[in-house]
Amino acid sequence: MALMPPMPTGEVRTEICTECGGRGWVIESDGGAGAATPCDCQRDARAPRLLAAAGIPDRYLGCTLANFEIDEQGRLLEAREVCSRYIEQFVTERGRFTESGLLFLGRPGVGKTHLAVSVLKELIARYGVRGRFEDFTSFIHRIQATFEPGTVDSKNSILSRATEAELLVLDELGAQKPSAWVSEILYLVINTRYNHRLPTIFTTNLRLEAPSSDEPLDRERSAPSEDPLSWRVPARLISRLYEMARPISIDAADFRVEIKSHQHNF
Repeated sequence: MALMPPMPTGEVRTEICTECGGRGWVIESDGGAGAATPCDCQRDARAPRLLAAAGIPDRYLGCTLANFEIDEQGRLLEAREVCSRYIEQFVTERGRFTESGLLFLGRPGVGKTHLAVSVLKELIARYGVRGRFEDFTSFIHRIQATFEPGTVDSKNSILSRATEAELLVLDELGAQKPSAWVSEILYLVINTRYNHRLPTIFTTNLRLEAPSSDEPLDRERSAPSEDPLSWRVPARLISRLYEMARPISIDAADFRVEIKSHQHNF
């Protein structure tokens, strides 16, 4: 995008894009009357609004792939490189957003949310994606809160932001005990996005494995990170996950314990 040169000192004007003349679209030759496509200046103007509407928590707003700290063994480097390739290939040869997502697996503190948010932010900035971040536990609690009298938000509006986003980050999948109601909400979100071929990025502290019919869905153990995801997510959704997202297993130390806990000044 090229901008007009500045006016002489003392004169005030609004910068006008020289590519589209301020119209917001450009005409590309197609052998006929031409095809109108959005100008890059519109994407640049929309990005801050899209980022603000994405619901990313303040703690993660500064996350980027560039400031993702890498371990010496290269396990985190590999995960970051997969994210970089995903961003580069997000728009397909047919000019559409990919329908494939990512599934980050690993114990707490290994950087799953950092990577997921970094990808979301970059896709918003680069392609003007209408993205949404949802921590699953908070998501469920916000829906439950709509049952209270006087609440402003509605169940449908909360659900639609998740089901209709061009890219959804669903953080901490499996964090909620799988009651029938929670499983129903989870199925609605994932299955709706599956049917509409919308990409989703998941993070979970649990292990991904093929579903087994003899594993009780409500089983509990003392070390949740060692549990299979199939104990917290219905088997029919585990099958969807294998098709919807590429698993990225991050086997690394808890960064918050190993590094961040030593940075306090008191």
